Amino acid sequence: MAAPRRPSGGGLRRAPQDGRLDEINKEFLCDPKFSNEKGLEEKLAVFKEKYMEFDLNNQGEIDLMSVKRMMEKLGAPKTHLELKRMISEVTGGVSDTISYQDFVNLMLGKRSAVLKLVMLFEGKANESNRKPSGPPPERDIASLP
Repeated sequence: MAAPRRPSGGGLRRAPQDGRLDEINKEFLCDPKFSNEKGLEEKLAVFKEKYMEFDLNNQGEIDLMSVKRMMEKLGAPKTHLELKRMISEVTGGVSDTISYQDFVNLMLGKRSAVLKLVMLFEGKANESNRKPSGPPPERDIASLP
């Protein structure tokens, strides 16, 4: 008898985290400090997806190895010391991990942190690097280099 299949991508483990992040998003939506932010609900949804993508251990915090993976994925690997500085800049030196609140404050804040620039760059790079879908066009001998 076959065992029941589990959803891929940690769907069962991510459900509680998804709920926690939604609660935090609601707090930001009710915060008068961000009431003038245009498209706040959409931005928070994008931030949540990005955060969950890089929260490798599903603990609700982005640790050093998660930031390292993110930077490598972007093609900009950093040393451990550079990564620690980035995390310290985001958290104000209070923690060795980036909480979702810190992440959203970073992305919505006016400060120009390195991590914020990297995350914004990743979004723009993904838009411009769309690969064509489908089979490649047919070529003949004359068109070859």
